[in-house]
Order: sequence, then C-alpha cells, then structure tokens
Amino acid sequence: MVPRGRMLAWHAQEPRLAQTILVVEDEPAIQESVAYALKREGFLVDTAGTLSAAQDFLTQADLVLLDLMLPDGSGFDLISTLRGAGRLTPIIVLSSRDAEADRIAALENGADDYVTKPFSPREVVARVRAVLRRVALPATVLLDEGHLALDQDTRRARVFGRALELTRVEFDVLACLLSNQGHVYTREQLISQVWGAGFAITDRTVDSHVKSLRRKIAEAGADPSLIETVRGVGYRVTHASDRASVRP
Repeated sequence: MVPRGRMLAWHAQEPRLAQTILVVEDEPAIQESVAYALKREGFLVDTAGTLSAAQDFLTQADLVLLDLMLPDGSGFDLISTLRGAGRLTPIIVLSSRDAEADRIAALENGADDYVTKPFSPREVVARVRAVLRRVALPATVLLDEGHLALDQDTRRARVFGRALELTRVEFDVLACLLSNQGHVYTREQLISQVWGAGFAITDRTVDSHVKSLRRKIAEAGADPSLIETVRGVGYRVTHASDRASVRP
C-alpha cells in the first residue's frame, strides 16, 4: 500500500540495448547513416528499401523509422496497415515532404513523430529514445493513492474516480511529465515529445496548456500544484511531500 500523502512513483527506463529499429528508407546514404548512428548507440537495426521488404521485419521491430515516398508505394500505406491491425509499434516518419498537411496527416493516422529531411542522424537517435520512453509508460499511472489516474490504453484521465476531460495535447503533456516524476522537462523537450518536429509551437503555447491542466485538475478536486514550475527551465511533477512550498 502506498503511504498516505505519497505519490506512487514510476520512472521511465532508457531503451534496452536489445531493442530493434526498422529503418524503411530507399536512399542508401540516408539508410546507412541512420543505421550506423543507431548501432553506435547499442540498438539492433534492420533495414528495408521498399514496403514489401519491410514486411519481413515488422514483427520484430520495436520502432519503425519510415520514409513516405518508397519505390513500391507510400509510407502512409504501412502506417494504415499497422494501425488498422491494432499494432501499436511506434513510427517516426522521415520525409522530405515538409508541408504542414503531410505532417498532420501522418500524425493523425498514427505516426508518433515526424522529422523532415535533411536531418542529423544524432537528432533521429534522440527522437527514437524520446518516443521509446514515451510509449514505455505503464498502462495506468496513479498519483496520490489513486486520486489522479491516467490510463494509457484508453487515453482517459480520472480524478477520484471521475472522468477528467483533457484534450489530446493536455493528456500527452501530463503523461510526459509523469513519465519521469521529479525530472524537470524544459519547454523545448515538451514541444519535441508532445507536438513533434515541424510545428511552430512557442513556449507560451506550452505554458497555456499547463495552465489549463492545472485549472482542470483543481476543478476536479485534486492538487494542481503537483505540476511545479521550475523558473527559467520548465516543469516537473512533484512528490506530495514536497508540495508545501510549491506554487503553481
């Protein structure tokens, strides 16, 4: 049993060295540079230059890096196939298509992040780690003896057993902060992990969503100061025992 007034803490783990990344990319130079960067960081890597070749590796992939324009079809087809089959394998799109409509379409159809070409292989590795941390959240995260609960499977939040109506972005911001309780997330990190690349999101947008989260949490009867502002840096979720001196 969790002691009264204490938070049930859960900390995200760094990706396991045995995790396998599938790189679906038909440009050899890009495929090789990304694969090399991932292998240097301890990941196992499978590569494919076509949609048909990618089929042989999908069942063992922990994450897919996916180009949208492939010789035998569109990467959107692969996203639709995986999500239509109920497969939750994380997908990061790597594409030269930088139109906002393409980014929105990819994310709304099930991609977890979108990186436009040209890019740094080091940035891709960082985004792989960020997405793997995010999807490693447990199915349910509880705070303060269950007063606040997030269910990752249904994407629902509850306070004292009652539904807490959050937008998609609000849910993702709160889930990100909960993924490593006590860790300070900068606004830039929240933008990267919640919105992804290519969106003109400002610090004020992040602040606005955090303000809305605190208001909804307070209206539901829970403690809004669990989301602490670290001035000049960003935000973190605090332990209940530390909140006496915390101001929203």
